[in-house]
Amino acid sequence: MLRNKGLWCVTAVLLCSASAATAEDEVSLGVAADLFSKYIWRGQNVVDDWVLQPGASVGYKGFTGSIWGNVDLTGELVDDWELSEVDYAVDYSNSFPGQETFGYSLGAVYYDFPNTGWNATSEVYAGLTADAPFSPAVKWFYDFDEADGSYIQFSVGHTIEKIVSWTEREYCGLTLGASLGYATDNYNESYFGVDDGAINDLTVTAGVPFCFGSLTIKPSVGYSVMIDDDIRETTDKSDNFWGGVGASYSF
Repeated sequence: MLRNKGLWCVTAVLLCSASAATAEDEVSLGVAADLFSKYIWRGQNVVDDWVLQPGASVGYKGFTGSIWGNVDLTGELVDDWELSEVDYAVDYSNSFPGQETFGYSLGAVYYDFPNTGWNATSEVYAGLTADAPFSPAVKWFYDFDEADGSYIQFSVGHTIEKIVSWTEREYCGLTLGASLGYATDNYNESYFGVDDGAINDLTVTAGVPFCFGSLTIKPSVGYSVMIDDDIRETTDKSDNFWGGVGASYSF
């Protein structure tokens, strides 16, 4: 059964960087690393123990290139401190011309799985966002390589930028998010052996980012549940709670 994972964490690098958000013609650089008690992706428990997930990104005029990895710290999936996954992604995001309420993103991801024996695979994606209450968004992923199927993610979120402020660039906030994922029959057949389209998973997250200029430290927690009964029967851990802390720095 094909297993893979792509985590879109690199945007957190820019969370506390006002200059990156306002100077579109400037090159933005960022590095990040997250330490989590589990590795959960689209509701799937990929690694049921501590992992380290480093990443780096570079952006210019709406384009972003990034690399992200997963390191198994306890030997749950591969040997201790070995990479089990490396993702390479390119993204273009912008708002539609003539307005600033609706935006879009287009991109592609190549997933590699060193030390696992799993086949590498590739996805393309397209997304829509709205600058509206609860930031509604939808993103369609198509695996054209191994699964030949689609995963569609609907999401909402809310951010309170400053709950407590110490200085103009030193403060803590609150981020809340929820997503619901639907997958087609080919996708579910590849991942779970279930030949049927279904609402796969529900995931909720909460984080408290502490911003110190270009540095962000973010403790967070998450909970996910696989919804479809047939898919639940094929997964050993269909309900997962995890937590951790991440650090990111923008240049």
